[in-house]
Amino acid sequence: MISNPIAGAGYFIKGLSLIQRKGVKRFVVIPLAINTLLFTLLLWLLAGYFGDFIDWLLPDLPNWLAWLSYLIWILFAFSAGVILFFGFSILANLVGAPFNGFLAGAVEKSLTGHSPIDHTSRTIMQEVTFAMGGELRKILYFLMWGVPLLIMSFIPAINLIAPVLWALFSAWMMAIEYGDYPLGNHGMGFVDIRNKLGEKKFLSLGFGGAAMLGTMIPLFNFLVMPVAVAGATAMRVEQFPLKSGSDN
Repeated sequence: MISNPIAGAGYFIKGLSLIQRKGVKRFVVIPLAINTLLFTLLLWLLAGYFGDFIDWLLPDLPNWLAWLSYLIWILFAFSAGVILFFGFSILANLVGAPFNGFLAGAVEKSLTGHSPIDHTSRTIMQEVTFAMGGELRKILYFLMWGVPLLIMSFIPAINLIAPVLWALFSAWMMAIEYGDYPLGNHGMGFVDIRNKLGEKKFLSLGFGGAAMLGTMIPLFNFLVMPVAVAGATAMRVEQFPLKSGSDN
C-alpha cells in the first residue's frame, strides 16, 4: 500500500467526485444548507446593528463627508468577509459533525457495498452525542499541543522553526478531524484513531495538508468539510483496512 504525502493529497481530491455519488449527496446538502442559513442570518443581524452604529457614530454628516460612511461600510464588508472565511470552517465542523458520520457511512457503502456495522447501530441522538464528544476530545488535544507551540512562537531562535511545526501540526489535526468519522464508524476511539493514522504518518499528513490548503481558498472552503470526510473515507477503505464485515 502506498504511503506518501502525494497519495494522501490525492485522497482529498478524490473526495470531490465521491460527494456527487447517488446516496451521498443528501448528507452534503443538508449541513451545507444549515451552515449557509446560519451565516446569512448572522451577517444580516450584524449588518443591521452595524447600520445603527454608523448612524450613532456619524450623525448628520455633511455631503462632502459622505464618502466616510461608504469607507466604513467597505471596511465592514471586508471584516465580515474575513470572519466568514475563517469562521465558516469552525461552525461547519460543529454543525456538520452529527452528519459527517452518516456521510462517511454513505461513502463507504458506495465504495464497498457495505455500511459500517457500528455506525448503522446508532440512533440519530446517539450519533449527535458521539460526534459532539469526538469534537470535544479533538479540541482538548489541539489545546494540549497548540498552547506549547504558541509559547514557542515567542521564544527567540526557537521561533524560527515554529511556522514549520505549526504547518505540520495543522495538517495532522486535519487528518484527525476528518479521519475520525470513517474510523469512528467502526467503533474506534480517539486514541485508537490517532494511532491508526500514525501508522502511515506521511500519507495522513499529505491528506491533512491538502485539506488545510482547501480551507484557505475562498468559497471552496465551504465544501472542504464534506470533501475531506469523503476523501478520508476512501483513504480508510484503501489504506487502513479493518477486521470488520464491511471490509470483507
